Amino acid sequence: MRLVVARCSARYTGRLTAHLPLATRLIVVKADGSVLLHSDGGSYKPLNWMSPPCVTTAGDPDDEARERGVTQVWTVQHQKSDDRLEIELHEVEHDSAHDLGVDPGLVKDGVEAHLQELLAAQIHRLGAGHTLVRREYMTAIGPVDILARDAAGATVAVELKRRGDIDGVEQLTRYLELLNRDPLLAPVRGVFAAQEIKPQARVLATDRGIECLVLDYDAMRGVDDVDSRLF
Repeated sequence: MRLVVARCSARYTGRLTAHLPLATRLIVVKADGSVLLHSDGGSYKPLNWMSPPCVTTAGDPDDEARERGVTQVWTVQHQKSDDRLEIELHEVEHDSAHDLGVDPGLVKDGVEAHLQELLAAQIHRLGAGHTLVRREYMTAIGPVDILARDAAGATVAVELKRRGDIDGVEQLTRYLELLNRDPLLAPVRGVFAAQEIKPQARVLATDRGIECLVLDYDAMRGVDDVDSRLF
């Protein structure tokens, strides 16, 4: 992982257009190629980012940019779309690289682990004719919660969360990109399943062709009191 603290500006073009004016930010370049720009605030979410597969190239600024104080221009180009992130670096305050090794992945809490167990046992909740392949299907970047087949025999990858946010969709996107390289599995369809899915996550999932599934934890456990419902 490479960490760069620099005064920079950025412009994202492609499916949307966004601009970050000049400010001091943290730029994170991960081993999978993803690039994220963070400010010193806003919790864990980056201000802008590019997900893999993408390629980053560094070049010299043109005369106009050099007059504005730009010392280097990073171009991050997505390899499967026209999406592009251009970062203009003015002053670099820190630049370091670190080998983090292989991450063991997120250890899920009791509810997420139980949701996975329940959905595996009730795989029909994905749709009629679905069958379970296995839980915790291991990939090079971590385990997919559930791998299944639909009624037509196509592969389905399921990511489970208690509360589904954008990070969960990004995680499933990375799994899908990797799984779809395997000719024995491709094409692989994604399902993002959670007790609650945030609107932003639902929009992003829909844009990427990922199905959203809201799970009723109590009903799956068989403790849902139908008589206590208003509707």
